[in-house]
Amino acid sequence: MDMNQYILKFLILAPPLLFALTLHELAHGYVAWMLGDPTAKNEGRLTMNPLKHLDPFGVLAFLIANIGWAKPVPVNPTYFKNPQKGMLLVALAGPGINLLLAVASALLVKLLIMQPVTSPFLISLLAPAVNMAAASVFINVMLAVFNCLPIPPLDGSKVLMGMLPSGAARSYAQMEPYGFILVLILFYLGVIGKVIMPITQFASGVLLG
Repeated sequence: MDMNQYILKFLILAPPLLFALTLHELAHGYVAWMLGDPTAKNEGRLTMNPLKHLDPFGVLAFLIANIGWAKPVPVNPTYFKNPQKGMLLVALAGPGINLLLAVASALLVKLLIMQPVTSPFLISLLAPAVNMAAASVFINVMLAVFNCLPIPPLDGSKVLMGMLPSGAARSYAQMEPYGFILVLILFYLGVIGKVIMPITQFASGVLLG
């Protein structure tokens, strides 16, 4: 890929990626706040400012290998009336908002390509918008699928902990300090890509089909 192609790819992918990551973390923080935890709000994370949520390595990983992540929103489950159920709901909020964004983006693609545009100037504006919306479908599905992996500290592990008996959930939570290392190892070995990319491509194809 030459420099011009790389710049074009970046310009198409950056806006939907930033929006998807921001909404993902904002959803976590907002649900936690609604359940009584002010931690994210107090740390300024209930914001649409993407700079508050970005993880540089997560963005770089996406640009290189189409798999990315954001900086996790801080959550303190001791504020919840039912900490285990509360963490389950907080965890589901991130992938849930990404799936909603993927559906909305797919609808936007279909709406844009239905427009009876003949002007070369308007076509030159419409084409990047369609590409960006289509990229948003892929990005949001990828984020939802990736975060649903049951590896701490990914959202899937929190969902699993919310469904396990309390003792088993506590034992599973002890893996979290080592989970990110496991994610990096599986990422390096290509295991994560082999797991999530077929699902992402299939789901994106269904939404855009």
